[in-house]
Amino acid sequence: MYIKNLKEFRKNKNLTQENIAEILETTREQYSRYETGKRDLPINHLITLAEFYEKTTDELLGIK
Repeated sequence: MYIKNLKEFRKNKNLTQENIAEILETTREQYSRYETGKRDLPINHLITLAEFYEKTTDELLGIK
């Protein structure tokens, strides 16, 4: 799934793509693809980011 505001969440915490890639245990290149919508974000990464950003998955997805 593509989350259009991933970059905004990351920048609000003053983090780099590399920082988030480390949290997700992936490469910066792969994370960049999630952020630009070239690849869908796997559910397990969605859950990890929701916990990290202290948001619900619905908030990350822009539902609430």
